[in-house]
Amino acid sequence: MVPAVMGTKYAESGVDVRKRGIEYFREILSNLFPNSFCVVSEDPGLPRYGLVTHVDGAGSKPVQAYLHWRETGDLDWFRGLAQDALAMNIDDIICVGASPINFVDYIAINPLRVDKIGVLKVLSSGFKECIETLSSQGIRVLFSGGETADLPDQTRTLDVAVIMNGRVNLSKVLTGEGIEPGDVIIGFRSGGRTKYERKENSGIMCNGITLARLCLMHKSYQEKYPEILDSANGRRGYYGRFKFDDYVDELGMTIGEAILSPTRLYAPVILKVMEQFSAHISGMVHNTGGGQTKCLRIGRNIHYVKDNLFSPDPIFTLIQRESGESWRAMFENYNMGVGFEVIAKPNVADDIISLSEKFGLEAKVIGVCKRSHEGNRLTIKSPYGEFHYQ
Repeated sequence: MVPAVMGTKYAESGVDVRKRGIEYFREILSNLFPNSFCVVSEDPGLPRYGLVTHVDGAGSKPVQAYLHWRETGDLDWFRGLAQDALAMNIDDIICVGASPINFVDYIAINPLRVDKIGVLKVLSSGFKECIETLSSQGIRVLFSGGETADLPDQTRTLDVAVIMNGRVNLSKVLTGEGIEPGDVIIGFRSGGRTKYERKENSGIMCNGITLARLCLMHKSYQEKYPEILDSANGRRGYYGRFKFDDYVDELGMTIGEAILSPTRLYAPVILKVMEQFSAHISGMVHNTGGGQTKCLRIGRNIHYVKDNLFSPDPIFTLIQRESGESWRAMFENYNMGVGFEVIAKPNVADDIISLSEKFGLEAKVIGVCKRSHEGNRLTIKSPYGEFHYQ
């Protein structure tokens, strides 16, 4: 029997933000740098280079997109999932200094519920747009096909994921081992709009979507479309007060648009930052699963102190208010307005921030690294309280 999930609101929604169980795979990893942000394996064909292969998806955003499609008949709601799946991979592999090579997709779909042909057409267009955006910023990444799986008995609606390959010179791998006291943490906003983006972004990216859906979407949707929820014997359900097309002034967009805002492609900015300042950078973090605590996975005996974070984007304060989730858990569940972090020497911080702002991407020093005698630690000082993680 599967045990009941207890603890935070996010855990009660059925998601384990700490991903317990993955430790069983560590002993069989071919990883040259065990404490790096991504696994780096030796390239058998190029001895001085490492391969970085990464897989991630759009989380439960496809369920939200499915809901929008069922309500409107507009397949275009699925388009942003392509960017989500791509960004969740490319923005991870650049954290170790890798350059992207190619990617494949994996789309699992229930063809008895979803317009398979229509969705695939829209997703292909979405991937094409992302490839063109990256190309316009000097980043060449190849699409090498993928797999579409018809799984009517395993998949309630659909799932969208990407597997990406990258390559890095082994002498230039950003392992995080060089992080030391005195380094500053430069945060890059997840919300707003950069010069290479077409519209305003809520900042939510791909994490915490399950809780967002449950606490914001009206319960009538699960009655109308029972396939969007596993009721788990009645222990969970939609309890929100909004319809997907409700416009909310504090968001500056509809609820549905905020939840489906595609994950930002940070690669155009960060690869330029690396190109100019790599000698002064000691670590990089893509704040996905684990939110603001993601930094704990890199470095050694570092106390990360974040005391100058951006104000959380309105989507996060709305989720907190509607769900009743604790602020401590919110900083662990969500990026809270900072989607990417560069850990660097203080003397280059202003130059990195200036470079980012040329792309229309807001950045600032959000904290500092100190010495820890108890392994990696994190302290967040915010208007909502001071929180400690280890």
